[in-house]
Amino acid sequence: MYKFFLRPILFNFDPEKVHYFTFRMIRFLTAIGFGGLFRSMYKTEDPRLEREVFGLKFPNPVGLAAGFDKDAKLFRELSNFGFGFIEIGTLTPKAQEGKPRKRLFRLKQDQAIINRMGFNNGGVDEAVVRLKKNRNVLVGGNIGKNKITPNEEAESDYLSCFEALFDYVDYFVVNVSSPNTPNLRALQDKEPLSKLLKLLREKNSEKNNPKPILLKIAPDLSDDQLMDIIDIVAETGIDGVIATNTTISRDGLQTTSNLVEQIGAGGLSGKPLKNRSTEVIRFLSEKSGQAFPIIGVGGIHSAEDALEKLEAGATLVQLYTGFIYEGPALIKKINKAILSV
Repeated sequence: MYKFFLRPILFNFDPEKVHYFTFRMIRFLTAIGFGGLFRSMYKTEDPRLEREVFGLKFPNPVGLAAGFDKDAKLFRELSNFGFGFIEIGTLTPKAQEGKPRKRLFRLKQDQAIINRMGFNNGGVDEAVVRLKKNRNVLVGGNIGKNKITPNEEAESDYLSCFEALFDYVDYFVVNVSSPNTPNLRALQDKEPLSKLLKLLREKNSEKNNPKPILLKIAPDLSDDQLMDIIDIVAETGIDGVIATNTTISRDGLQTTSNLVEQIGAGGLSGKPLKNRSTEVIRFLSEKSGQAFPIIGVGGIHSAEDALEKLEAGATLVQLYTGFIYEGPALIKKINKAILSV
């Protein structure tokens, strides 16, 4: 129904406006009693799907990636579509508008999206108010720094988000890989990244119930940089890696180069990212000797794509662009495929 009826209508309108319209519709339909219908249509409940990863029990291995529900406004309603976990954010200490519109673009020929949102969010404190109402959704908190915060002071922003969210999320994701915040990716360099992660790990160890801390990395890292990531995970003792964020590459697109140039800068997600994200997952898994869990994300548009990520070494997977192009039926298809393997 979604792919053949709803999507053609929605894709006639501005992507960002459609995103907020869809949020309102899902919230409205859930409020008038459709939540149970969504669960019956899309949720796959089977104990064989459960995964215990970094000390958490996931009802199934298919999650929603960060960026879709930035402000934790719809995580409960979205869980009705069958996701095993929802990652909110990226959140920053202070609210910020992000980059000027238009900043979200569909590449229909490539089943891809380019975004340069720029960590637009209402700030971590607003999200906490909504997260306090959570009862049974497994939620990850993706944290970043404000645009105006220089890299030399970035640690304070990450610590601020960590402290504010600690009691209300199940795991943390340190986002230093978005291409849309100036100089943010410089924090992926070995020295500043090790320092930041060690600091978060120290703060975490002071808590009575430490939470898993994961690192989200870019697909554009070289093999040497990926080896640095493996060393950093071992050195800092963090719990895992999310591979991967969006790419700045525009290689191999079917969309005309004129249109791509017209769109301009931003992170590319969707089908063109599939192979590279799988390569990164396989590299990290093999070179580390499967030393840490990996959440695989990037270009998952079918059950086969998800199985490929799992076979490459991912323990869990996340959807974003594939969810937009394929609809909620994709979650059920992936879970059914996992059961049949």
